[in-house]
Amino acid sequence: MPHMPQEPEAFAECVADMLRRLQPDYAVDLVGPRELLVNGRRLDLENLYRMVNHEPSRGTEIVEHYLEQLFAGEAIQLGTMSFDFAKPRIMPRIQPETIFEHLSREQVAHVPFVNDTVVVFVTDLPHMTVSITTEQLIRWKVDIDAIEEIARENLDRYAPELEVQIVESKEGGKAAILGQHDGYDAARLLLTGLHDRLANQLGGDFYAAIPARDMFVAFSLAPDPFLKRLRDRVTSDYKRLPYPICSDFFYVTRDGVCGTKPEVLERGEAA
Repeated sequence: MPHMPQEPEAFAECVADMLRRLQPDYAVDLVGPRELLVNGRRLDLENLYRMVNHEPSRGTEIVEHYLEQLFAGEAIQLGTMSFDFAKPRIMPRIQPETIFEHLSREQVAHVPFVNDTVVVFVTDLPHMTVSITTEQLIRWKVDIDAIEEIARENLDRYAPELEVQIVESKEGGKAAILGQHDGYDAARLLLTGLHDRLANQLGGDFYAAIPARDMFVAFSLAPDPFLKRLRDRVTSDYKRLPYPICSDFFYVTRDGVCGTKPEVLERGEAA
């Protein structure tokens, strides 16, 4: 199977050609090095490009699967699903605030979080996840607080027997790694009882990092050489992995999760 081009514009042109073959009735235009216009709607290829670069030998397979799921006829009909159908499948995802550079803030069901991130909500289906819109909330007659409560409860139940790998660094710091690879590793920063579960192993309050959707690591607050090495790794993962979220640390206490930006620490905000 041929590899996808590595040059961004050639990659986008190749994706456009594949989409035209898959959906010959669609109007598909290349409007940027990693951007298509599909039936008048913008399609950002940044995450798809990162996914392919992460596994280049499966590039064509990854793109074909992505396009088939994204533009499958049944996916278009899912906007009309009932609340009873959706309720046990509603899950949270942490996203960077920058998603609203390309999406309408008013149309996306979300709540603010810390470190310039937000929590959005999706309906988890066997072969795809579908974002929940504010229009759906109105139709379901539920508010965003209820959706957040449902999503967090579903997250707690999603994989109750999480495997946590504890490692000790050469500098003396400790880290706890979660790696379910189910699309919700980063979202587990929202787990009920996360602090109670990890505090004893990490020496009390701890930091956590979620550079991308499928990454979660919690770690002790010291020593400094250990934290510097982790910060460099988190920054690297944030730049290279699909679905990047945040390169900053999160500070996890019994009272909640705080951001680590200086202005946030001064205010003592927790989510």
